[in-house]
Amino acid sequence: MKKFVITVVGHDKVGIIAKVCAYLAENQVNILNISQTIVDGYFNMMMIVDGGIVGDVTRMSKELSALGEEIGVVIRCQHEDIFNMMHRI
Repeated sequence: MKKFVITVVGHDKVGIIAKVCAYLAENQVNILNISQTIVDGYFNMMMIVDGGIVGDVTRMSKELSALGEEIGVVIRCQHEDIFNMMHRI
């Protein structure tokens, strides 16, 4: 199973989770795990996902990035293996 890591960072506001989850549901992407925190007004969310259009990570990454710009946050999508390699000590 191919898993992908989606990160969302920006100033907190109403609807961030709803809009990201709506996009994923519309594209048949299953959320396997989700964690979010708000620290001093900054929103941070990390999701592990699979299914749907994740086979086309380039498309999903571009669309999520555009969604992030629309709602005022930064959204990144990476293959789990790439994410793990980048964050390995």
